[in-house]
Amino acid sequence: MEDIEILNSTKLELELMIPGESHTICNALRKILMDDDEIDYAVYGIDHPLIGEPKITIKAKRTKNPKKALLRASTALKEQSEEFKKLVESM
Repeated sequence: MEDIEILNSTKLELELMIPGESHTICNALRKILMDDDEIDYAVYGIDHPLIGEPKITIKAKRTKNPKKALLRASTALKEQSEEFKKLVESM
């Protein structure tokens, strides 16, 4: 994975590009973020299916921090992935 690029960062909104990733990571993060009560919305898009880089936009509710929400979502995704890996290995 290449470095994540912050495209826009304000108190309530965060827009970033995740080079080298696809719908898999972005959709999983979006789902976890949308389950967070501190987030108004989380969306992502890939402009071109072959050469486009995913861009994620996170909008936090008043007085909440989108960067902290992204960190929580990333941690949750990592934990879920590790749990899934253990289930597969136990088969």
